[in-house]
Amino acid sequence: MDKIDTVIVGGGQAGLAMSEQLSARGIPHLILERHRIAERWRTERWDGLHANGPAWHDRLPLFPIPDVPPDGFASRDQMVSYFIEYAERIAAPVREGVAVTAVHRLPDNTGFRAETSHGVIEATRVIAATGPFQRGVIPPMVPAETGIVQIHSNTYRNPAQMPDGAVLVVGAGSSGAQIANELARAGRRVFLSVGSHQRPPRQYRGRDFGWWLKVLGIWQLPAPPAGRKHVTIAVSGAHGGETIDFRRMAARGITLLGRAERFDAGAMHFTGDLAANIAAGDASHRDLLDDADAYVAREGLDLPPDPGARDVAPDPDCLTSPLPQLDLAQAGIASIIWSTGFALDFGWLPCATYTARGVPIHQRGVTDIPGLYVLGLSWLSSRASSFIFGAEHDATYLAEHIAKIRGALLR
Repeated sequence: MDKIDTVIVGGGQAGLAMSEQLSARGIPHLILERHRIAERWRTERWDGLHANGPAWHDRLPLFPIPDVPPDGFASRDQMVSYFIEYAERIAAPVREGVAVTAVHRLPDNTGFRAETSHGVIEATRVIAATGPFQRGVIPPMVPAETGIVQIHSNTYRNPAQMPDGAVLVVGAGSSGAQIANELARAGRRVFLSVGSHQRPPRQYRGRDFGWWLKVLGIWQLPAPPAGRKHVTIAVSGAHGGETIDFRRMAARGITLLGRAERFDAGAMHFTGDLAANIAAGDASHRDLLDDADAYVAREGLDLPPDPGARDVAPDPDCLTSPLPQLDLAQAGIASIIWSTGFALDFGWLPCATYTARGVPIHQRGVTDIPGLYVLGLSWLSSRASSFIFGAEHDATYLAEHIAKIRGALLR
């Protein structure tokens, strides 16, 4: 049986960031990855995906993304290579192909027993770094006996994968909007169900939206603003980076629909909120532009005006006269791609305590179980926590916390 000071479960961006910070403090540790480094990027992302942020922004510390200009957007394969090279550069102690099936506290509460596909490991500390995208959620709305192919966005690869016929994409965050665009560019008939979203500009006044969210303090928000629930950001790094504009998507032939509500007698029914959802996305767009303009004036920055960023295309017919329902057979829809988010799956971690939503109870990643930590979850400490560039900040905090605990025990 192996014994180690700290076990990190997960070899993605959070696990690698944690490893770098622990190594910097001389803390022995081991990363257990059930498949390969950056496995979700390898097998749960579509072929044409690009990082949603430019290379200077969407990366881990220490070194830039090779072969990608700072303002360029790395492809899926480039991101996989980047994480592999990063792990090599920091000499991350990774064991690939080792699945953690259960973690229990030791009877004397001095540590943990991790049961894995390759035996048992005892550790003083365990860090769950499996991230927020653990299990794709497909609402149980359309019965399988309809014969319609249904997949989650994490199993979509390319247009050729989908059966002949029109495609209904449900969910218009970054993934849903990009997949709908890709299908339409490939000549497919596409219907897109649009829910709540924020729609920032790809660039404004010569700066990427990620830069604006940083200087405006939005990435650092510790929780959604009072009275406002968190909604997805619709942004794209495809085709050199572009602003998601649902009106322009409709002009290219995509039919916009409201939020999918129910399926009955062969028809999908939609709530009457399409116009409201588009308007709310537009408002978030304008708000960011207004905040950016105020910041430029306040700081006296020499950034050129960008009046075109406020242009709004004409409302398409599908927005002014939205369809309340859609007979899938009549519309020729042969497949549905559900871009409807993810659920957490911590079935392997029974020793933790959880909220009603299945989130481990924690404060900035420190759980109420001594020695047990979580990393990479949405809003772990701020809005940036689940993003590549946010992993370093949270990993640094946890590494410092662990170092202090170890120092106290060793004295």
